[in-house]
Amino acid sequence: MADKVKSMYVCTQCGHESAKWFGKCPGCGEWNTMTEEIREAIRGKLSAPAKTRASAVPVPITEITTEDEERYHTGSGELDRVLGGGIVKGSLVLLGGDPGIGKSTILLQICANLGKQLKILYISGEESKRQIKLRASRLGVNCESLYVMTETDVEIVANQIQTEKPDMVMVDSIQTMNFKELSSSPGSVTQVRECTNILLRTSKSLDIPCIIVGHVNKDGAIAGPKVLEHIVDAVLYFEGDKQMSYRILRAVKNRYGSTNEIGVFQMGDCGLTEVENPSLMLLSGRPKNVSGTCVACPMEGSRPILAEIQGLVTNSGYGNARRMSTGFDYNRMSMLLAVLEKRCGYYFSSLDAYVNVVGGLRLDEPATDLAVALALVSSLKDIVVPEDVLAFGEIGLTGEIRAVNRASQRVTEAARLGFTKCIMPYHNLKGLTIPEDLDISVIGVRTIRDAVAAL
Repeated sequence: MADKVKSMYVCTQCGHESAKWFGKCPGCGEWNTMTEEIREAIRGKLSAPAKTRASAVPVPITEITTEDEERYHTGSGELDRVLGGGIVKGSLVLLGGDPGIGKSTILLQICANLGKQLKILYISGEESKRQIKLRASRLGVNCESLYVMTETDVEIVANQIQTEKPDMVMVDSIQTMNFKELSSSPGSVTQVRECTNILLRTSKSLDIPCIIVGHVNKDGAIAGPKVLEHIVDAVLYFEGDKQMSYRILRAVKNRYGSTNEIGVFQMGDCGLTEVENPSLMLLSGRPKNVSGTCVACPMEGSRPILAEIQGLVTNSGYGNARRMSTGFDYNRMSMLLAVLEKRCGYYFSSLDAYVNVVGGLRLDEPATDLAVALALVSSLKDIVVPEDVLAFGEIGLTGEIRAVNRASQRVTEAARLGFTKCIMPYHNLKGLTIPEDLDISVIGVRTIRDAVAAL
């Protein structure tokens, strides 16, 4: 008698399993994330315990050496920074981003740099070999050690990797791969998970690094199960508007480096070029003698970046005041407006308020609170914040300015870019070290009122 096929509903966000469908996931509370997954019953019973493999034998940690660890340098300093110094042997990297953002472009550019010394296998399930050749010619990629394969069967791909034993593998994309033993269609939750597991086992067993491209859904998350991001060693996201020339590569997860680093690229006719000084790029075209703008200095990993924050406060044409935020957390903006109104007497209740971070950068650090508040007050009172003034600091609910980390690095970066005045938390003045050759005055403030008065 044939085994009964079992149907389960799995949440793509948290992996919660249920025997029936729910509109709202009982595990994480997200809506419309339960997808059906067909699972075949396991045939047979468990037999005697399996023999222990040599790799499964416990080893004292004192006998494990890391002297032979080697990273492949991609030829791009920005990409190596995000990866933590380069691509680690045997690692599995997931690269995600919107369509047309530059995922396939950066893969071919990696091939151009590493193909001079390494053997690379490029597997595509979306394009033909001729299409890949046309794009490679446009980018100037012409390496004899770059092998192109168009296949969607993950078993054939794994066998080819074991046969050819390349130094690096690239798969574009994981949503096009399928495992023929499963009845579900390519791109489904089951297919994406199982195909990634097969590539993971193959990559780890042969110590070959593998870069996988993942599509994103309408919410910006990588399509497929959330467990996909737990399987891989590193998750990189391409951010930015594809209609603009600048791209930001961010590490969301990295087992071999920091998760706070970003890389900035510029898309051109010849592919992606790295931007070594993102602060100059983000501050280019800044208006002069205009109210409602202030420069902040957030930390992206170990790098301080200067970004322009714009605020606009205007009369509301409707009954309810409107709030909009681009590149800054909406809820935190609402909190800052409440603090400004309650503690400082700046009334925004009947006014529309807008906040925008120029350049497509998204700021999540609380140290940018002071710059956002000054931009909003500047627009409300029509007070011009001088061009050479920088501000950073976290704002509490009582209106106090709280200390932030790495204040010396922020002030030093501002001074090198020509800023002569820095408004910062008073508690950061203790222990602040600035090189003697830099000319910048530092003003420590305790409250928002002090910061506005310092302008």
